Amino acid sequence: MKNKCMKILLVLMVLALAVSLAGCWGGDTVVIGSKDFSENITLGEMFAQLIEAHTDIKVTRKLNMGGTFVCFEAIKNGDIDIYPEYTGTALAAQLKMEVISDPDEAYRVVAEEFDRQFGVKWLKPLGFNNTYTLAVTDEVYKKYGVETFSDLVKVSKDLVFGAEHEFFDRQDGYDGLVAMYGFTFKGEPKKMNASLKYQAIGSGDIDVTDAFATDGPIKQYNLKVLEDDKGFFPPYYAAPIIRKDTLEDHPELEEVLNRLAWLVDDPTMTELNYQVDVEGKDVEVVVREFLQSKGLLD
Repeated sequence: MKNKCMKILLVLMVLALAVSLAGCWGGDTVVIGSKDFSENITLGEMFAQLIEAHTDIKVTRKLNMGGTFVCFEAIKNGDIDIYPEYTGTALAAQLKMEVISDPDEAYRVVAEEFDRQFGVKWLKPLGFNNTYTLAVTDEVYKKYGVETFSDLVKVSKDLVFGAEHEFFDRQDGYDGLVAMYGFTFKGEPKKMNASLKYQAIGSGDIDVTDAFATDGPIKQYNLKVLEDDKGFFPPYYAAPIIRKDTLEDHPELEEVLNRLAWLVDDPTMTELNYQVDVEGKDVEVVVREFLQSKGLLD
């Protein structure tokens, strides 16, 4: 009886050890983060569903974490493994480099520097360029006929500017924009959460705001997007970025996430944003329908 119990105990110990080792070798869980606006949340969910559909890896979602700096610190510290980032943001906000207007060169530089400095790899671009721009209300557009940033300078003294907090903390943000173009907006600029700026311009609290080229509310509020005629803003091509040690544990993630490469163009991303931000559809549903339409969940 004693020998039988010892054998059972030994078997249980071996099984426990096997389970433990499997967890160490498999990594078994990756953590996907995102910033605090719908497009980035949608992309994070897209990465998560794709990984869940094509690997045995479990995914923990930490979506809607905060701004760029929150997500960037989290991936450097290992609190998250993957999140969607933009080349222009990487150049200006994280690398503190000058604007590179050529999108391929911008991608090359950020990919090399993130690898060298932070141990983070850029996977292939998704395809769309969510560059910063400025947008004005339809009323302002009709009254002043502004088409470019330079046109806006001439009437800026009569207009109120507002944007999300992060826009005032970036090298490619408010101070640099004003320095290049010479804006003299009416009063102090209004700073707010990213989720509130379109409500503010829609209700007339502000006349001008920063915008991303693929934002759904541009269509919702019938805003006029102006041309950055001096080329202040760099290209903002989106891509998954991933910790290199995570990729070493799960090399299959590169192939899986690169299935999205060049699959999401500007009109597609704008439409996805519109469904989430304006039509109020659930992000998980929007992402699932998109991935199914591309044959990526079969």
